[in-house]
Amino acid sequence: MATYFVGDLQGCYDELQLLLERVDFNPTQDKLYLVGDLVARGDKSFECLRFVKSLGNAAQTVLGNHDLHLIATALDIKKVKPRDRVDAIFNAPDFDELIHWLRHQPLLVHNEKLNFLMSHAGISPDWDLKTAKSCAAEVEQILQHGDFHYLIENMYSEQPDRWSPDLQGLARHRYIINAFTRMRFCYLDHRFDFACKSPLKDAPAELTPWFNLDNPLYKQIPIVFGHWASLVDEPTPKGIYALDTGCVWNNRMTMLRWEDKTALHTKCGQKITVIFKETLCSRLRLNLANCSTFLSTNSPK
Repeated sequence: MATYFVGDLQGCYDELQLLLERVDFNPTQDKLYLVGDLVARGDKSFECLRFVKSLGNAAQTVLGNHDLHLIATALDIKKVKPRDRVDAIFNAPDFDELIHWLRHQPLLVHNEKLNFLMSHAGISPDWDLKTAKSCAAEVEQILQHGDFHYLIENMYSEQPDRWSPDLQGLARHRYIINAFTRMRFCYLDHRFDFACKSPLKDAPAELTPWFNLDNPLYKQIPIVFGHWASLVDEPTPKGIYALDTGCVWNNRMTMLRWEDKTALHTKCGQKITVIFKETLCSRLRLNLANCSTFLSTNSPK
């Protein structure tokens, strides 16, 4: 049994399949963790979403900012972004089921046995473990069971940009969502900056990556995250694993094998011919009633 993490998919389905084939991934034995943003600018967002869902307990993702935006568009709260390629999702016969499943994914995963935390963007510099988990659970409860329409309709804001335990209502929930799905750079007083997305060397001097701020949690438990493609090839502190290496930007997709911390990569942006469908089908037979039908309908006309 092996545990794998993979960076942002953003619709890059074929690259994911190449990595899974390379490690001989077996969903009856292995586990795949995904750092969110299954969908967006890649041309196979639908395939990524349906495939990860089809893996059942063999896969676990977290919500990314693009995943939340897809839910917002499904609720007619927002329009599809011009560069997002998600039309096939809206035309799928299982559209409602896919969105329902996505809405029920967590913001944070804490695995005590394997000793890791996983979220899309990271962990707020002002949170300890208890606070991070309770904040995630608070918003997850609303997304899954509460007035999620109202929350998603009002989540689009960059304020508040600083944590306080006294935050309440929408202000509190906006901060939590932004911390888990949008955070990159912070000021030294821990305020978020959402404008800068550049490589570290090009960032203004007053900004620092969230993981370089002083938070004992960052040294207590390894943290796996994505979201920040411009961190590719940048060093991060021990125990901080940045897995978004910009596949959708024609860079590469990264997979991390947790047991020995080995990173595997595949180049992106090239024409890929998927030639291992029979192998994949056999591995998924316990997860899908009719694997051949899944494969034939995975790319809608």
